[in-house]
Order: sequence, then structure tokens, then C-alpha cells
Amino acid sequence: MIAPPIPQDEAQRILALRDLLILDTQPEERFDLVTAYCQSRFQVAVALVSLVDADRQWFKSACGLDAQETPREVSFCAHAILGSGALVVADATQDARFFDNPLVVGPPYIQFYAGAPLITRSGHAVGTLCLIDPRPRNLEPEELAHLESLARAVSIELEGLAPTPTDSAAN
Repeated sequence: MIAPPIPQDEAQRILALRDLLILDTQPEERFDLVTAYCQSRFQVAVALVSLVDADRQWFKSACGLDAQETPREVSFCAHAILGSGALVVADATQDARFFDNPLVVGPPYIQFYAGAPLITRSGHAVGTLCLIDPRPRNLEPEELAHLESLARAVSIELEGLAPTPTDSAAN
């Protein structure tokens, strides 16, 4: 297993995450609706809104998984926050970063993972909207675009942002 590298902006990223005042809060329907939709739409076992803290990933919403958090060093999402686009792992058992990860060789037996970063207005990736399944697969380009759009919607909800006039004009 390859532990996820620490982002260059880690101190600022953690401050941005903690400024959201959302860690360790109760479940909220606005996020649970998104993960339930993702589980159904993408036909996966698990969909999560995952926030990557200093030493853990914490789940604001989890559909199909009973855990509330996992250690950051085994987190797929901690890898996903390193890029601006979605990270897709078609078969974790064949990926050098993950093949011996405890979440791959044990419950929930992750083989497929797709995570789109949740990026704040300040540009910090604080977590992901992710899909997990115990069987290998991939996403079509349209599905990937859909996941990334949903992640942007979750990012907006995390910050409590109202649509800007530019957003309204696009409709």
C-alpha cells in the first residue's frame, strides 16, 4: 500500500476544512439525499461525502457503509484530493497504491473507487464525493462528468453558498 502524500497546501487546506464547522456534526438530509442518489444512479454499494482531516477521513454522509470515519493513511479519498478532477480506480486489487490496503483485502472489500474532490471557493480540496463497489468497473465519460457536477453541488452546500448571478444566467 502506498500512503497518500500530504498536499503542499496542507495547513491552509485543514484550516479551510475546519472553518466549515462541519466535522463531527449530525447527518443532514441535504447530503444524505446526494449519497442516496449516487448509490442508486451509479449502482454502487457505497456512496460517501468524505472529509479528509489531518489524521482521518470523516463521513458527513454515508450510504451503504456503517463506519463514520477511517484512518487517513488507508484513505482513497486522501489520494483523490491531490488532483482537481476525479480519481477513478477501476480495480484496486490491481493498483500498486491500494492492492494490499486493509479496505481492499478486508471489509468493505473495495475494488472500484471513484472520488471527485470537494473544492472550496478558496481552492482547497477538503474531501470527496465518492463511489465504492466490491466489483471492478469503470465510469463512462458522461458518468464521470455527472459525478464531478454532483461534487460541485456538495461543495456549494458545504460552504452554504447561494447561486451567483453568473450561475443563474447559465440556466
